[in-house]
Amino acid sequence: MLGPNGAGKSTLFGLLTRLFTPRAGGIFVAGHDLARNPYAALQLIGVVFQQPTIDLDLTVRRNLLYFAALHGLAGRRAEMRVTAVLERLGMAERAGERAGALNGGHRRRMEIARALIHRPSVLLLDEPTVGLDAAARVAIVDHVHRLAAEDRLTVLWATHLVDEIRPPDRLVILHRGRVLDTGEAGEIGGGDLSGRFIALTGAHS
Repeated sequence: MLGPNGAGKSTLFGLLTRLFTPRAGGIFVAGHDLARNPYAALQLIGVVFQQPTIDLDLTVRRNLLYFAALHGLAGRRAEMRVTAVLERLGMAERAGERAGALNGGHRRRMEIARALIHRPSVLLLDEPTVGLDAAARVAIVDHVHRLAAEDRLTVLWATHLVDEIRPPDRLVILHRGRVLDTGEAGEIGGGDLSGRFIALTGAHS
């Protein structure tokens, strides 16, 4: 989901996670009505918000074990899940490090690992590369695309940066709460996605 600041990306994430409730219409997650059966719908979602939400004084492993407990996972089962998601995100060797000692890119990877601890089918990422340097941004983009391809995970990635989008990605351009264009990224704007984005929103990518 591509849109400039103020497009409504974070508001949509708030609606999908029940931080806000819609005044009209409905939201369904894998067939579950978010209003009527919120527990079933939210169990299928993993989310990484734009603002970090980790305990910097705990180790990476302790952060993830705490979150696993919130999902009813404990003991050996929780330990196995934590080990698996850290390996999946290339973070296994940092399990014993204090979260506050990690660089920005590794903290984000840790948050993505945490969001996957309960094996959701939908991963929501709200501007996950904000504040990261170019190398860390590329690494996060690569990791998430690999997760989507190999684990058949549905990912909704909100960004204002065109270079985080790959030609095969399904894309929605959002501006001021309205969908302005949608389709395969490589085909939008006749292949000139950046030009199309600027023309529609007046924003610079």
